Amino acid sequence: MCGMASAESTQASVHEPGPVRPTQEDEVAAAGSELIGGPLGRRALLGASRWTPVRVIALVAIGMFALGLVQKAPCYNGAWFFGASSQYTHACYSDIPHLYQGRGFADGLVPYFDKLPGDMQYLEYPVLTGVFMEVASWLTPGSGTIQDQEQWYWMVNAGMLMACASVIAVCVTRTHARRPWDGLLVALAPAAALTATINWDLLAVALTAAAMLMWSRGRSLAFGVLLGLATAAKLYPFLILGPLLVLCWRAGKWREFGAAVGGAIVAWVVVNGPVMLFAFEGWSKFYTFSQERGVDFGSFWLIMAQNSDDPLSTDTVNTLATLLMLVCCAGVAVLALTAPRRPRFAQLAFLIVAAFILTNKVYSPQYVLWLVPLAALARPKWRDFLIWQACEVAYFLGIWMYLAYTTSGDAHKGLPTDGYHWAIGLHLLGTLYLCVTVVRDILMPERDPVRRSGDDDPSGGVLDGAQDVFVLGPAARPARHAAAQFDGPQVEWGRRGATGGSL
Repeated sequence: MCGMASAESTQASVHEPGPVRPTQEDEVAAAGSELIGGPLGRRALLGASRWTPVRVIALVAIGMFALGLVQKAPCYNGAWFFGASSQYTHACYSDIPHLYQGRGFADGLVPYFDKLPGDMQYLEYPVLTGVFMEVASWLTPGSGTIQDQEQWYWMVNAGMLMACASVIAVCVTRTHARRPWDGLLVALAPAAALTATINWDLLAVALTAAAMLMWSRGRSLAFGVLLGLATAAKLYPFLILGPLLVLCWRAGKWREFGAAVGGAIVAWVVVNGPVMLFAFEGWSKFYTFSQERGVDFGSFWLIMAQNSDDPLSTDTVNTLATLLMLVCCAGVAVLALTAPRRPRFAQLAFLIVAAFILTNKVYSPQYVLWLVPLAALARPKWRDFLIWQACEVAYFLGIWMYLAYTTSGDAHKGLPTDGYHWAIGLHLLGTLYLCVTVVRDILMPERDPVRRSGDDDPSGGVLDGAQDVFVLGPAARPARHAAAQFDGPQVEWGRRGATGGSL
């Protein structure tokens, strides 16, 4: 009996490997853990404490979010209201208090239905974000000066956005079941803390992170519904359906993909349909504004325009940016169908959103929030993540110092145009660097941190461990993978529960 029990437990341990400890496989994580007592020992009583990874990471995310609020204190106490450039020199600008009055919330105007005074006739945000903004205005006291109301509006939004930040951290932590501590990448991301309350992007990011969690659990319809809601809050989440298409094509999972697309369409229509029917002009403002908007901050198009005597027209930039994005989409599709092992869903999702950011005609500093959870799932390596984050923090400071320079008159306080171009370049290089590491992991899956620890595609849901039914190029022919020449842990690709060597 004892021998049988021992054999059964041994077999279970082979097929159900334990959680991955980042301090044992990541040098930077191990060094950082010295601040809290050093790496986790092999005799530690895992699961014996109430401080589970999900709870710890959620609290860390809330703490970092709170530090981001403290960083905005100089603006809250006056820089938003007095002096044009002080909110830039303190790097604490936020759209939220300015748009409370600027988009009619202070006057009780209904978004999309009521015209606004000034050049922007209607709210230029997607419907679900508009609903989020409107709900926050309902919770804002209408008494006191307009400054008091704007401060309250920012605080109410900050509380709602903090809930979104917690959802993101929890969803990323639970998406890769064996790698819960990868959620610390999201919780501790400095650029995320700095940009969390600039705008309302965290709503769409939270819905997208929840959608990724649902897909990892095999719930394709719930994934589609959440992704449709995310797209109703921000445009970028729908891009994730592209990588999912080619992955499901390669694995033959058409039913699940159809359920996801159907759920996304229905959810998007339910949110947008009523506003589209009864206030089409207001509803369409987001789309027309995005099309008509000229080259703006943060893009390589701006560098070209500011260094050219005859800058490209907005229509030309729109066309070229669309073509570049289509080229990137084609590249991702080819990569997905020809890689030696089907790429992980999070890897391609990261690449496609990063491609959109790199080719777009504008890059607002809060757009980094779109990539943070995807980067943590696609490339859970602390060194690479922190290199990218350092570039994004540098850009965060660069754009505010540039705006301080342009709004300080003859004083010229801040960063001149050439310096700002270097900040843009640093952002672009940092994002490209992370993209290159993800592509390398796809082409050499034995170097992927997730697969080296014995998993196939823990965020892939029905794709995890699935066999290929359609591939192109060398992957379509039996061949020895590069892993055969790699001196390290070996992974049996495509087999659920495969195990690798100990790191």
